This record gives sequence, structure tokens and C-alpha cells, in this order.
Amino acid sequence: MSPPRRAILRALATVTTLTLLTGATGCGGDATAGGKQTTELRYQGSVGQVTLPELAADLGYLGDVTLNWIGNVTGGPQDIQATATGQSDFGGAFNGAIVKLAAANAPITAVVSYYGSDAQTFQGYYVLDDSPIRNPRDLIGRKVGMNTLGAHAEAVLKTWLARGGLSPAEVKQVELVALPPVNTEQSLRQKQIDVAVLGGVIRDKAVASGGIRTIFTDYELLGAFSGGTYVFRDDFVKRNPETVKAFVTGVGKAIEWARTQPRETVVARMRDIIGKRGRNEDPSLVAYWKSSGVAGRGGVISEQEFGTWIDWLVAEGELRGDRPKAADIYTNRFNPFVDGGGA
Repeated sequence: MSPPRRAILRALATVTTLTLLTGATGCGGDATAGGKQTTELRYQGSVGQVTLPELAADLGYLGDVTLNWIGNVTGGPQDIQATATGQSDFGGAFNGAIVKLAAANAPITAVVSYYGSDAQTFQGYYVLDDSPIRNPRDLIGRKVGMNTLGAHAEAVLKTWLARGGLSPAEVKQVELVALPPVNTEQSLRQKQIDVAVLGGVIRDKAVASGGIRTIFTDYELLGAFSGGTYVFRDDFVKRNPETVKAFVTGVGKAIEWARTQPRETVVARMRDIIGKRGRNEDPSLVAYWKSSGVAGRGGVISEQEFGTWIDWLVAEGELRGDRPKAADIYTNRFNPFVDGGGA
């Protein structure tokens, strides 16, 4: 196991210890048994972009529930770690990262999907036009820049490399570099890395600038799928079930609103949200928005969306002992869209 991987697993173990020791510590707004449920949710946002909960709030889909922005996320694993330790009330990450945290006995549960890959929205692995890299074996000894290690981009890359015939020893020779999404394109163009993992509006903006090409995408590799979910701490869910239901319902409705509206309508709404929240951001990225990529209607989670990554983590040797069950990691009980329902 490489040093970065060991560091990730140690961090997850630390989060678990803190979570188990603190229990409900940090849940300041939570209701006590039989008391009033909290209606304010602390969360981390994303620079220059609009998250689904933010869109849901602006559309009036969260009811009495309000959002309290406490800063911007640096990556999915960090976001769900903040939730597990009580620094935030919900967080979102790649499902494989959630599996790792849950397997370490962190008391969290995934409740609704919030991003994924489809024909319009996907993560691509990009090189400069004149790069000699075209197939998995060409990546041996090369640097690949991605937003965070131990998450979606790494899992998809290593799946592609393995399917391309690389041995575990050869896969380890591909160097992974963690970079902020807003800096990844620049690092590629300056040849500080050989491959850049770009997704969503950041990818579309980079492609529009020209001079880069894909070697593969997660959609080409795996088809349409939801890749990440929002999680809450189990103690928060127990104390505030109606708040969680309102959140899941609102996010689900926002997904379907964005799915059914003209793209220009969604982009205009997102621009308006960024302008109103006053964080001194560049709103140009949202002009490239195409879809959330969420596969299930209203963000309903499928067992396969966790099972696929449980299998991968077991094969990678990152999960030992009893393999976690997907059904123990997520729930659709708060989602009115489950089994064909609506909201």
C-alpha cells in the first residue's frame, strides 16, 4: 500500500475514534428526545458553484429548513469527515469514500444521491493534444492530478488501469497528485502533471479553451451512475428525522427541477444564487452546467452504487475482515421518490 493510501486510512481511523469518543458532541442544534427538531443545517459549499441543497433552498423546496454555510469544501472525504465529527450537519462524497468511513464504524448514513455521470456530465481524464499518452500502459511513471485522493477519481482511474492489463505493481507506478479543481487545468497546461481529471463545469470550461483531449471518461468506462451521496450522522437522524426528510425531499425535488427545466433556466437561477449570497465569487463556471448526472429519480440510491465500490475496495485490499453490506450504509426511507413516488 502506498504512503498516500496509508495516510488516508489513518485519517479515517482518526475520524472514527473522534466520532466514537465525542458521540453527540458538536450537535448543538439537535433536538433532545421528544423536543423540537433543529431546522438549521450547517454545511460546506463549493466556490463558484451551486450545490443541490443551495438550489433547493432558493427554490423553496426545503420548507422551514435553512442552510448555514460554514466554509467551502476541499474534497469529499474531508466533507464527510467534518460531518462525522460534528463540524457540519451533512456532507457529501464519493460512495467509495463513504464505504471506507462506514467500514471503520463511523456512525453515518447516506440519504440521497447528489452527483453522478451521464452523457452530459462526467469526469474525464485529459491530456494535452500533443501528449503521447493514449492507453493505460502509457500512464506508467506519469503524474495524474485529481481533486482528492482515495475518492471517485482514483477509484475510476485504477479500475481503468486494471482493465487495461496493468499489474498491481505497475498501477503503483502511476503517481497521483491532489490538486484543487480550479488549479488542475492550469497544472496540466503548464506540464506540471501529465493527466488532469476534470469534471462538470470546470471540465467544460477547460475543453472550450481548446488544446486538450480525453483518454477516457468515467461514463465511457461505467455507464450512467450516481457516484456520490449526502450523509448525516446517525444521532442527528435519530433526533431530527423530519428535518432529514425535508432535506432529502428538497434535494430530490431540486434534482428533478433541474432535470426538467431548460438548461438556460437552470444556469440563470444558479447565477442569481451566486450573486445573492455575496461570497465574492466568479459566476462564470455555472454557464457550463449541463446536468447533475444523478441517475436515480429524485436522488434515490441503488444498492449497486455502493456494492460496486465495496467490491473494488475489497479487491484493493483496503477492506479487511467482514465486508460491509451496502444496505447498512444507505437508506431511501426519507426519499418520497422511492418506488416511483413523487414529491
